[in-house]
Amino acid sequence: MAEKGSSTAPLLFRRRSSSEMKNKSASVSSSLLPAFGTVVDDGDLHLKRNVIAPYDRRYRWWQTFLVGLVIYSAWASILELTFDKAANGVLLFIDLVVDFFFAIDIILTFFVAYFDTSNFILVDDHLKIAFRYVTRFWLFMDVASTIPFPLINKILIGEWHTGQVFGLLNLLRLWRLHRVGELFKRLEKDIRFSYFWTRLLKLICVTLFAVHSAGCFYYWLAARHKPSEHTWIGRLIGDFKQKGVWHGYTCSIYWSIVTLTSVGYGEFYSMNEGEKIFNSIYMLFNMGLIAYIIGNITNLVVQSVVKTFAMRDSINEVMRYASKNQLPEGMREQMLAHMQLKFNTAELQQEKVLKDLPKAIRSSIAQHLFWKTVEKTYLFQGVSDDFLSQLVSEMKAEYFPPRFEIILQNEIPTDFYILVSGAVDMVTYKNGTEQFLSNLESADMAGEIGVIFNIPQPFAVRTKRLSQVIRISHHQFKQMVQSESGDGKIIIANFMEYLKGLEKDMLQELPFLTELLADQNVQPTAQNEEKQNRETMDSTYGNPTGTSNTSDPSLSAGTIRVIIYGYHPSKKTMSGDRFGKLIYLPNSIADLFNLAEKKLGKRGSTILMADGSEVEDLSSLRENDHLFIV
Repeated sequence: MAEKGSSTAPLLFRRRSSSEMKNKSASVSSSLLPAFGTVVDDGDLHLKRNVIAPYDRRYRWWQTFLVGLVIYSAWASILELTFDKAANGVLLFIDLVVDFFFAIDIILTFFVAYFDTSNFILVDDHLKIAFRYVTRFWLFMDVASTIPFPLINKILIGEWHTGQVFGLLNLLRLWRLHRVGELFKRLEKDIRFSYFWTRLLKLICVTLFAVHSAGCFYYWLAARHKPSEHTWIGRLIGDFKQKGVWHGYTCSIYWSIVTLTSVGYGEFYSMNEGEKIFNSIYMLFNMGLIAYIIGNITNLVVQSVVKTFAMRDSINEVMRYASKNQLPEGMREQMLAHMQLKFNTAELQQEKVLKDLPKAIRSSIAQHLFWKTVEKTYLFQGVSDDFLSQLVSEMKAEYFPPRFEIILQNEIPTDFYILVSGAVDMVTYKNGTEQFLSNLESADMAGEIGVIFNIPQPFAVRTKRLSQVIRISHHQFKQMVQSESGDGKIIIANFMEYLKGLEKDMLQELPFLTELLADQNVQPTAQNEEKQNRETMDSTYGNPTGTSNTSDPSLSAGTIRVIIYGYHPSKKTMSGDRFGKLIYLPNSIADLFNLAEKKLGKRGSTILMADGSEVEDLSSLRENDHLFIV
């Protein structure tokens, strides 16, 4: 057991910095999962020598750098096919540098481990990696899109050629665009980046590439058509081939954007059959592209406001219900405040946020959030860390709006609460009037008297402002106390000390406490001290509703506690004796009648159980049985 003053809750996992946790979370998007039965240590996987892990940070940065080069290749290859002047300029030498980097990547691919989807294992064998890369279509396309055909022509013939053949071969570089798709797929799963902006950036890139490609191909059709005056651009600009690359590219992009947006100002239109066919295909493509863009934008917008719509619909349903049933205005305000608070704190509710996490993680989070608060609570001062850890792990967090009754007076005791933040009032109602009893603040408890004595809640608990509480159920608490007898004694001792310090107004609401506290003042002998403490802990869970609980049948009559009542079990009474009297069971029925006369003020002649059956032998009674002396 940890000593007092040592560290608080025992953490179930090693604490990490926020940046480290984000990097660990981001690696999940790599989809590299170990096979069942495969032992994976806490550090990096041990791969063979000269093998690169596909999720290695340096390799990821290399891939990201190549994506930038892919974007340039996709733009330049189509531009060079369309404009001969662009193919003969500085872009030619930039293409050679880009091809050099992709050639390096081809070599690196022979040393990159791959993820075998058939058995979920990371393969780092050099022969398997090379065989997989060579026998697939990837190597052929990577090599074909990287070969510098103009440079080879220069070496073989001695001059640069950038004609249409080389322009069409350069279109093989568009194969590299699959890297961009893989990058966006990984970014959409990476929690470090906003899904909304990542998706929006992807839509913008697709649109810009479509506009660029269509404009360049449309200009390419006009440049290859004779006579040039019978083209969409030659009709207005007769010597358009003599103009600069920028002038022709601007006209092409302008036409592409106007057509994509279905504006169609009329400056440029098709003049020959080839252009008409291309225009028709492009407009059909635009229909699908616009539908794709609108659908994605709509999905992103709806996802951002779906919670707002749900909140408004729920509030409208609540208000319609209140109007239909003519509920009072104060009750309507409470219902409305509760619904608004429910949606405002939805992301803070443990049940919804943590329900899919393993129990160990949920327990660690609960300990991190609520350990200090529970440790300060009077009822659990001095208990072991193990018991406190179990208790905190089973607690549930809730928020309540101002002037909301957390506990109703005389309701069935199902849970007790610990206040984490905010403030609540403890009140009671007498003859329709409200009487203030006490004020509770952080680390104070509410409802524990009803839970421990298993009686209707004697007080109402109402919030003064927005309050956060944690609660635990009656049954879970009882099971934990019964399994930890040492901690149970400490809890009962703390509880009895608390009862002794109750104010007079609160004691008046609990008349049976006066006699119970008087009994506790009688010091037990050293021989029976341990047994007396155990019986006191068990007897506090008596049930005045009439049910019978069983305990150890080996207990003798002198060590069994029962609750006696001075009325027939079928009779309902509102007097102070409705809680009964807690006594030790005598050894004979005559002694029981004498003790009942002393406790209840009247002598009986018959002993009945809660179901009306008559008791003839005391040995058949069990701990916490309820006896009615009539």
